[in-house]
Amino acid sequence: MFCQSLVRRVGIRDRGAGMRIAGVMRVIGDDVSSDLLYPGRYLTVSDRAEQGRHALEGMGAEWPSRLRGISILGAGWNLGCGSSREQAATALLGAGIRLVVARSASRLFFRNCINNGLPIITCETLAGDLQDGTEMQADLSLGEAEYAGRRYLFTPLPPELLGILRDGGLLARLSRMVAEGAA
Repeated sequence: MFCQSLVRRVGIRDRGAGMRIAGVMRVIGDDVSSDLLYPGRYLTVSDRAEQGRHALEGMGAEWPSRLRGISILGAGWNLGCGSSREQAATALLGAGIRLVVARSASRLFFRNCINNGLPIITCETLAGDLQDGTEMQADLSLGEAEYAGRRYLFTPLPPELLGILRDGGLLARLSRMVAEGAA
């Protein structure tokens, strides 16, 4: 059963060792490349909010507006295939996405998400059941998700990756570590 107050407050909840994310989702299909997630004509844009205005634009002009009010992106097989553009992850963050759930994702896209502070999990059964406009919650450290009254298990993210996500990305984590080392 969903904790309704948690779902309504959409966002990341850090409970000590755990990391919970809840929200409403938009679902896309299989083989959505990084080029479709963020078109190449915007590669010179560095502001995440501006990038977010073009997220998924490669799938059609209406897609960026379909992400308004959405915090979880569900996807099928082979998400983020294609080019290595980091902006595919940062544009999703700029659009308000706080979690990506896919049946499978390219290793490079997965790592780009983590390194930029965007949690991503792969779970074939969960991603296969997701529907547009529905709510779910997941605990990344426990490897558990609740969706449509069902409990799903996925491989928990290791503590090292959770630390990167908690700090807001790899560069933020390195900055924090350097600052702590200097103290």
